[in-house]
Amino acid sequence: MKINNKLLLLLLTISFTTIFYSCNEKRGELKRIWFKGSYNRDFNDLNDLHLSSALKIGIEPVSSREEAEHASRKMEEITTNDYYEVEELTHSIPFLVPEAAELLEEIGRNFQDSLTNHNASIYKIKVTSITRTVDDIKKLRKRNLNSSLNSAHQYGTTFDVSWNRFVKIDETDTLSIPKEDLKMVLAMVLRDLQKADRCYVKHERKQGCFHITAR
Repeated sequence: MKINNKLLLLLLTISFTTIFYSCNEKRGELKRIWFKGSYNRDFNDLNDLHLSSALKIGIEPVSSREEAEHASRKMEEITTNDYYEVEELTHSIPFLVPEAAELLEEIGRNFQDSLTNHNASIYKIKVTSITRTVDDIKKLRKRNLNSSLNSAHQYGTTFDVSWNRFVKIDETDTLSIPKEDLKMVLAMVLRDLQKADRCYVKHERKQGCFHITAR
């Protein structure tokens, strides 16, 4: 019995050591990150396209967060998770229709998969705006007259993802990826989903975000 116990301990030690070293082995050389395209040309889906999809699969606009909980379609609450971080929302509420919620998570997951494939550090995308109530739209119009009264954000189908701010998951990782490179990785992910007819995307230069509507 003592011999068996010693053998078992030895096997457990070997297994632990193997797992430890496999998890901490050095990552390969960082692969070149390059987006072969144009942000403004490739992501130029105008508001009419966003609205066409929003009207098909979205909710009827609501006046407040309380109304959103009883919207014409069931919505999912959007909270920070392993794939994205939700900023403090000042002019929107954290709810999306299921198609948009699924799309958002897929974007975050594909973004991290692409970083892994490039041997890069892993980051989360940052969500800056989600569904806007009628009251939110009115407040935004007071601050910015260029804001659209008929925004796709009102239908629970649309969200904004920052292209100049990302969240590093492991702060002990000494490799840092420039935000310009992270933007290129995100752009490659969005272009693939756009070509697959999963979403419409508008590159917003002044707002520093990609404006995305599920299809």
